[in-house]
Parts: sequence; structure tokens; C-alpha cells
Amino acid sequence: MIWKHEPTLEYVNAFAKGTAMEHLGIEVTEIGPDYLTARMPVDHRTRQPMGILHGGASVLLAESLGSFASVLCLDDLSKQSAVGVEINANHLRSVREGFVFGTVRPVRIGRTIQVWNIEIVDEAGRMVCVSRLTIAIVAR
Repeated sequence: MIWKHEPTLEYVNAFAKGTAMEHLGIEVTEIGPDYLTARMPVDHRTRQPMGILHGGASVLLAESLGSFASVLCLDDLSKQSAVGVEINANHLRSVREGFVFGTVRPVRIGRTIQVWNIEIVDEAGRMVCVSRLTIAIVAR
């Protein structure tokens, strides 16, 4: 297991209160030994004017998952912070309704830099977006 803190769904989802994640309906649904999965509705909050999932909502889901994962890998939360440095996303398929599911897995968990891969799929398991997030670990 890569987590330095024992995560529970209640603990992780509590961080979303009062944030963009809560506003968009993002909920972490699964915690594995080296991954997190969350779902996000495709509705009026996450669609763009053409009626399909907004790419920015996909990126928000990806960055949220990567940030959560980074924090769970820190040795000392009182002395360290995880800050996003770069994110990219390839939008591969449109979605009009239902839910999308993002799963984050580490590419590298270093002392000062972490790199995370996030795959977002639709309810049929088809790839919607693939994203890579780089996180810097800095002193508080």
C-alpha cells in the first residue's frame, strides 16, 4: 500500500465539503492499495453549452483525484504540502449523461515530485479522458 495515512471514504470525501468538488457532485467511491476512484455526474453542472461533458470538469476531476492521492502519500501533513505544477488532458470521447469515473494511479512518488496518471471512463467503461498530473512536495 502506498498510502502513509489510512484513508477511508468518509475521511477523503469530507475534504470535498465547501469546494468545487462538492459543487460538481464529485464523490470518491473506492480506495485501493495504490489507487483512488471517484465518480462525477454529467449534468447541468458539468456540461458545456453543446450538451456534452465539459473538458474543464474532466480536468477538475483529474486534478482533485491526483491531489488527494498526493496528500495521502505525504509523511508529515503538518510540515508538507502538495501543490499542482502541471496537468494535461486528452479528451477522447464525449458523454451526454450519467456518470464518469476517474481512477488515479502513481507514475512516480518521489520525495519532491509526484506524477499521477488519471483515466476517466464512462458507465460502459469506455475511455473518456486520460490525464497526467505533476505535483510538487513543498514545505509548509
